Amino acid sequence: MQNDADRITTASAGATTRLSYMDAIVEAQMEELTRDPRVIMMGEDLAVYGDGKIVENFDGMRIWSTPISETAFTGVGVGAAMTGLRPIIALSISSFMYLAADPIINQAAKLRYMTGGQATVPIVFRCSMYYGRSIAAQHSDRPYPMFMNVPGLKILCPSTPADMKGLLKSAIRDDDPVLIFEDAKLWPMKGDVPSDPDWLVPIGKADIKREGDDITIVAISGAVRQALDAAERLADIGISAEVIDPRTLKPLDLDTIVRSVRRTGRLLLAELAHRCVNVSSEIAATVAEDLFGQMRAPIRRLGVPDVHIPFSPALESALYPTAATIAAAAQALCRHPADAAPRT
Repeated sequence: MQNDADRITTASAGATTRLSYMDAIVEAQMEELTRDPRVIMMGEDLAVYGDGKIVENFDGMRIWSTPISETAFTGVGVGAAMTGLRPIIALSISSFMYLAADPIINQAAKLRYMTGGQATVPIVFRCSMYYGRSIAAQHSDRPYPMFMNVPGLKILCPSTPADMKGLLKSAIRDDDPVLIFEDAKLWPMKGDVPSDPDWLVPIGKADIKREGDDITIVAISGAVRQALDAAERLADIGISAEVIDPRTLKPLDLDTIVRSVRRTGRLLLAELAHRCVNVSSEIAATVAEDLFGQMRAPIRRLGVPDVHIPFSPALESALYPTAATIAAAAQALCRHPADAAPRT
């Protein structure tokens, strides 16, 4: 079945507006609520987490401010999607997705398959990844790797305002359930965002944020900023780093990553989720399978140790990859950059 997003020809970028990451989220939702009367929004504390403008501009038939019962209102959203609406479910803090896991995994992800394609579930689940704010173990998880193991879900992790707006709009127009994870540290970040309401970022396409020849750095969500800062530091010592942002984690654009690593011969992965069974693990395994014997250095992964996130600011801040640790790891993989000719 053709997705609603596929029926719209992606407009050229054209004119842009400078928006914060949070403003890009709000603008994407405002535009889609205005464009399509089937789009509704429901969730808890909508006005608290940046959606006050939406609450003010749409009535109670389109915007449902729900009780704090994630399992219940997520299930309502799945049912609404099956009847022809296109819900946006705002789950606020990403750790709350555990409570909504049953309707997401057992219903939204499986119903198209279990009905032989007779039912579609065009629904978007939004959540914010909070960390580095001393909000302790029950509010600091980045659970997107867990959901990658579920067939039937599409998973997005945009790192810029433009990518957030374009991918969120594509998600709302998609006929499958989509999980979109926002890094709350990116909310104030500003960037140029295309103004055309039909401008979309395609789901399943990675973006090369910086080109380079000596090493490929793949960074996820909030780690992209640190990777780009690290690339600047590496350039100062003669190392040319290519930085790739997958943007979509499922489906994952492995072709773009493999092509880059085939050329550079080195791969460093950085993300802010726990290191055990994360996105980096999947990418590393695929690259090792496809490029066995062609690598110039071992694949290196940087992530969070397999511990619960502590309340202590000093202890928590030491857990995450930084520009300095990414640059140091890349430098270790490129010990003699002047002697390494690019692979073709």
